Amino acid sequence: MIIMKIDSHHHFWKYDPQTYSWMNQQMDILKVDYQPLDLEREISAAEIDGVVSVQADQSLRETDDLLNHARVNDFILGVVGWLPLADANVRDLMDKYSDCSLLKGIRHVVQDEPDDNFILGEEFNRGVSLLKEYNWAYDILIYERQLGPSIQFVDRHPDQVFVLDHIAKPRIRDSVIEPWKTQMYEIAKRENVTCKLSGIATEANWNEWKKEDLIPFMDIALDAFGPDRIMFGSDWPVARLAIEYGSWVEICREFISKLTYNERNLIEGEVATQVYGLRQ
Repeated sequence: MIIMKIDSHHHFWKYDPQTYSWMNQQMDILKVDYQPLDLEREISAAEIDGVVSVQADQSLRETDDLLNHARVNDFILGVVGWLPLADANVRDLMDKYSDCSLLKGIRHVVQDEPDDNFILGEEFNRGVSLLKEYNWAYDILIYERQLGPSIQFVDRHPDQVFVLDHIAKPRIRDSVIEPWKTQMYEIAKRENVTCKLSGIATEANWNEWKKEDLIPFMDIALDAFGPDRIMFGSDWPVARLAIEYGSWVEICREFISKLTYNERNLIEGEVATQVYGLRQ
C-alpha cells in the first residue's frame, strides 16, 4: 500500500488588514495573498501528497472559503474550520455543515483569548461536546501557559478526538522547558489526544534560531506522544516568519530518520489520515 505524505496544518488567506489584524509590523512577509497554487508548488517540491487546511480567521466565511478550495483542489484532503462553539444555536450550524464530507475538524483561537481559562467555559464546552456526533476532531490552539486548563478541558470530553497544535507553543526563544515538559507528558496520557509537529521554529527567535534550539522540544513531544500520535505539519505560511517550507520538511525528516520505516510513515501521513478520516 502506498502511504501518502500529509501536511496536516497550513493556512490560506486573501490578505486584508482588518481581517488579519494579528499580523503586526514584524510580519510583512505574511501580508500578501496565500492561495492553493502557491502551496501546491511548495508541496510538489517537498514530495508531499496532500494537505489539511486550517482556519486562521474566526468566521464562517473563511470556513466556506476553505471548503470551496478543497472541492476544486484534489490535494486538499480536508478542512479544520471554525464554528461559533459558544453560541446557543451552534447545533443548527453543525447540522448545516454535516453533509460537508471535507470538513474534518473545528478550531477556536484559544491562544488569543484574554482569559487563560476560556477553554473551561460552560457555553464553549457545551458546543465542543456536540462535535463527536458529527465525527469532527477539535484542534487545540494554545500557548504553553494554557496547558493546565487544557488538560482539564480534555478530561471533560473523554470520547472526543483532540489534536494539539504546534506542540502547545513552548517558550523556545526563552529556553524555558518547564512546566511545559511536565504538562506535555500529562496531556499525552490522554489517548484521545494527538499532537502536531508544526509551528515550532516560530516559537524560537525568528532571525537567530538554530536547529539545536528546537530539537529538545521536538524530542519531548515525540517521547510523550509516540510516533502513533504525532503528525507532521508545516504551519505554512505563518512558518515563513522563521523558516521556509522545504527547510522545515528537511528538519522534520532528519529528526524522524532515527525511527523505523513504519514509525516514519505514521508521522508523515498515517496519523493525520486516521485522526481526520482523510481519503487515501
